[in-house]
Amino acid sequence: MSIATPASSDLLRRTFLEFFAQRGHEIVPSAPLVPQNDPTLMFVNAGMVQFKDVFTGKDRRPYQRATSSQKCIRISGKHNDLENVGVTARHQTFFEMLGNFSFGDYFKEDAIAFAWELLTKVYDISPSRLVVTIYNGEGGFPADDEAAAIWRKVTGFGDDRILRLGLADNFWTMGDVGPCGPCSEIHFFHGKEPDVARFGEEPRIDGTGWTEIWNNVFMQYERVEKDGPLVPLPAPSIDTGMGLERLASVLQGVTSNYDTDLLRGLVDKAAELSGKPYTGGSADDDVSMRVIADHARTAAFLIAEGVMPERQRREYVLRRVMRRAIRHGHRLGIDRPFLHEVALEVVRRMGETYPELRDRRELIARVTEDEEVRFRSTLKRGMKILDERFDEMRSSGERTLPAAAAADLYTTYGFPLDLTQVICAESNFGVDVQGAEAIIKGAGEADGPIDPTAAVDPAHREARAKLAQPVVFTGYEHEEGDSEIVALVRVDVQGEGDRARKVRALVERAEAGATIEIVVRETPFYAESGGQVGDVGEVTADGARVEVKDTQKPLAGLVVHEGVVREGAIAVGQRVHLAVDHAARSATRRNHSATHVLHWALRKVLGEHAQQKGSRVGPDVLRFDFTHNRPLTREEISRIEDLVNEKVLTNAKVTTEILPMDEARRRGAMAIFEEKYGDTVRMLTMTPEVVELCGGTHACALGDIGLFKITSEGGVAAGVRRILASTGLNALAYTRGVEAELARARQVAKAQGGDLAEKIGKIVAHERELEKKVTELERRILEGAGPAQGGGGGGIDAMLDGAREIGGIKVLARRVPDGTNPGALRDLAEKLRDKLGDRSAVLLGAAVGDKAQLAVMLSKSATERLKAGELIKPIARIVGGSGGGRPDMAQAGGTDVAQLDAAIAALYAEVERTLAS
Repeated sequence: MSIATPASSDLLRRTFLEFFAQRGHEIVPSAPLVPQNDPTLMFVNAGMVQFKDVFTGKDRRPYQRATSSQKCIRISGKHNDLENVGVTARHQTFFEMLGNFSFGDYFKEDAIAFAWELLTKVYDISPSRLVVTIYNGEGGFPADDEAAAIWRKVTGFGDDRILRLGLADNFWTMGDVGPCGPCSEIHFFHGKEPDVARFGEEPRIDGTGWTEIWNNVFMQYERVEKDGPLVPLPAPSIDTGMGLERLASVLQGVTSNYDTDLLRGLVDKAAELSGKPYTGGSADDDVSMRVIADHARTAAFLIAEGVMPERQRREYVLRRVMRRAIRHGHRLGIDRPFLHEVALEVVRRMGETYPELRDRRELIARVTEDEEVRFRSTLKRGMKILDERFDEMRSSGERTLPAAAAADLYTTYGFPLDLTQVICAESNFGVDVQGAEAIIKGAGEADGPIDPTAAVDPAHREARAKLAQPVVFTGYEHEEGDSEIVALVRVDVQGEGDRARKVRALVERAEAGATIEIVVRETPFYAESGGQVGDVGEVTADGARVEVKDTQKPLAGLVVHEGVVREGAIAVGQRVHLAVDHAARSATRRNHSATHVLHWALRKVLGEHAQQKGSRVGPDVLRFDFTHNRPLTREEISRIEDLVNEKVLTNAKVTTEILPMDEARRRGAMAIFEEKYGDTVRMLTMTPEVVELCGGTHACALGDIGLFKITSEGGVAAGVRRILASTGLNALAYTRGVEAELARARQVAKAQGGDLAEKIGKIVAHERELEKKVTELERRILEGAGPAQGGGGGGIDAMLDGAREIGGIKVLARRVPDGTNPGALRDLAEKLRDKLGDRSAVLLGAAVGDKAQLAVMLSKSATERLKAGELIKPIARIVGGSGGGRPDMAQAGGTDVAQLDAAIAALYAEVERTLAS
């Protein structure tokens, strides 16, 4: 069996999966890019990630052999290829990893034989172009002589083609924690004649040279804690990974991944949009086109999974990738939004293999275009600021952009630090990255890379080890049940405030008053997941009662019931009765079922782009986040409520089925962004139109939901809206609260019948008229108040006393009578500025209640050297506040009124400092 070359990437992928399926491997769909229940990873970066707990024995599958084509992103942490993207022929942030896996079944001999047969017999790659590497024995572990012997037997290679490399190259780890082991890589030579002497050199820009195409990892160990010792796995296993892009470059006869059918079409799209030719070399234009092609794939796949461009964690990574692509488009001379067009090309080319792209085509296009429109509006301003700063730096001899400037570009203009570095490097300047990161982090704007120390608590790992099998959930059918305590975890809090942390330890017994986590073999309590909060209730035994305040799933297969021992004592091995709070569970069921009907109604009213982005449901909360780029109108909200309530009134039965994922998709089930899906899924059917995948607890029929009422709607992030709603008795309580508030308003307004709005309108109009009169009176009083705070004659001319000339600019700072409203303060500052004449700056301040108010006015000519918005910031900090504004006018406020006089007086020093800098 062999395939003809050049072969399409689709054929290569299918051939790989079928080869291993014929050898007893289960074909497992790609896991989502956003890892579930794994706080150590930002994104899935290897095919083995979804099998990590299987390798370590914490999870079991109905198969011992598996194969997959896994979506991967390497853009953070240990595996970060971002800076090499577009520069080399073989790096991308997004790629597909083909892999075969053995979970305690076959080991090195079969893995090596499978790899060699597939490469040389099926893919028909000449052995003369291949070399293999093995582990040489560094780091306290022996050399892998066993793998070397197997390679000699299978290939006939001598030591000149079986190369020994060290820990960095041939000992694979997925991160700071997790399964690991020695590995054996297979390398291919791109070029005319293979030259083993060149092995180890980085391939040239045209891709010629030795490139790793497949890695066979012999999984034997696990690192449980960062920098901790390695412990043997329950059984030696196999994890392999071969990048589809690299394989395609070999079998399609090209030397660059960007010339394969996976990426070349995207590169050509970028070239078409720029109106420039792609030559495939190292020129800046070629690099930019490759960057755009890669980043468009990453953006499309992440948006399809519900990740939206924002300033935190994964969302910031997406924003950074998109803005790098946009910047490269700008550099190519593309002067209009373009990235969505490249992203749609990704959908067209890959949507058949990855249906989520096709299903969310409209969402991908809209989010990429909206982000580009936002960024382009600030890109020119940011570039102008940098160009001005570069001129200053050249004059002063500086070579490094200060941290404050780089941080301000991020916080004000959304420039990722690495983008600022690129722009600076183009003009031969550096950036104080560490200092900028510290400022950004202090402002709460860091991208929040995931911390490996956030991994599972060791006490939870110990508790899971005491279970022969995962905890069985019986809560779909029952709200009560009996079981045996397998483990008890005592929870103590150390420290206070922000430094408080929970310290856990396994114990055999817990007395009244102790905070504990109970682990049993089976439970009716639902552990928090998929947006549904954990159940509350009671665990009781002879003479003992534990109030369960939450139920969590800290790692796969483990459920812990968090609570406090209220009476008696409980111990490991004791039989207990578990009872879920029925009222809380019922209210949660109503809210959760309502979210699915709401999701359908949103898509029907707003369009298919209105996809669920997140949710939280509990007894007293129904929060639903969805993708949409504008506020909902009152009419849209009413229509959505009507559709949901119409469905509720049908009282349709809610049914659930356990199905293979492919079958559920064929039957029209919609996958929700934040859910974790395995090989089999739980499909929820409420009506033929409302069919979704969900593992939560639900009402038996739609009529159980009762009244559905939207209580608020607003934005939470760019392109993401949030609805809060109520159902059942919560909706009734909300309605009664609105009625009570309305009755109070009628009473206060002295309105009867239907004239409340009219009466309030008259009151508001009268109040505005009075405010105008007050402002006018204040202005007249201020203009005649004289120099003293409380008045004293002399008029507005007397207030000019004390003006100083600094650097050719007339500067005046004064405090005016307390209680002066901001409008009057601004008007008076403007009059004083005009009185002072050309090249003048005025600051006025007043205490209004418990707040300090400040206003700065500059003449037009003064703005050539000073900026009101910049002047007021350090002054506002003196009164514990902040502010800003235009170059000629700015306002600020603060809470420290006692420092108002000091803040006003600071204007003179601030002007002097600014003019001198």
